[in-house]
Amino acid sequence: MDAPLIEFKNVTKRFGNRTVLDGVNLRIYAGEVTTIIGLSGAGKSVLLKHIIGLLKPDSGQILFTGRPLDEMTREEMTASLARISYMFQDNALFDSLTVYDNIALPLRETMNLSKDELDRRVMTRIEQAELADAAEKYPSELSGGMQKRVALARALVTDPQIVLFDEPTSGQDPIRKNAILGMIAQYQKKFGFTAILVSHEIPDVYFISNRILALYDRKVVFEGTPAELAAFDHPFNEDIRRSLEKLEQELTDEEARKQFRMIHYGQTNAGLRPAGQSLGLPPG
Repeated sequence: MDAPLIEFKNVTKRFGNRTVLDGVNLRIYAGEVTTIIGLSGAGKSVLLKHIIGLLKPDSGQILFTGRPLDEMTREEMTASLARISYMFQDNALFDSLTVYDNIALPLRETMNLSKDELDRRVMTRIEQAELADAAEKYPSELSGGMQKRVALARALVTDPQIVLFDEPTSGQDPIRKNAILGMIAQYQKKFGFTAILVSHEIPDVYFISNRILALYDRKVVFEGTPAELAAFDHPFNEDIRRSLEKLEQELTDEEARKQFRMIHYGQTNAGLRPAGQSLGLPPG
């Protein structure tokens, strides 16, 4: 296997007396969909902030293409982090800007492009995202699915090497969750970027992931494929099973319970869809 694109070596992070990450080791490889999973409060967001440079470890090293970030010059670190784009959990679109201007914003803020070159880049992403008819509309005029496409087009307009997705399906209904995951899988395959997802939507995110990193008790306790995780004998899997059982008990409708058991237990026990397979993106 090639050298990791991003690597954590014994990374520890504390806030006062509280240790959030304790000797974390992980590897993320170029061109893959890697999902970091863990229950609420496991430290996923803190780990993500280390990847994008918002936090620095108290000890240990983070390497980008084999080079420790703490040994880079300011210019080298800025150049490395500029290759990373971020898709926010709530899309973070500006209501006062059109679709065109929302997508153009990162280019205007980070690059000194001519008007023609900026227009070419923005319109390329708009057409690829099938948003041409919505270019002059505002976010409030779009469906939830179209807003997600705008947010992803904006994340891709700078041609990033890496795109981070922070809880991309949080708060969505099951149909919309599948649509969003399908969109990520489709676009990652189309553009070839390295995707890093942070999610607690288990096992939904397994279906598009090449590799899973499981964060548990302040450490990464598992790295491997979704199929390998199913056979992983560790308290982490027991916690996941209990969380699914608790959610099932909270469902009051018997039909909803049947659907829940089929989706979650059936797919977990009967085998997983091949990594990277699209779940389909319905119109809008």
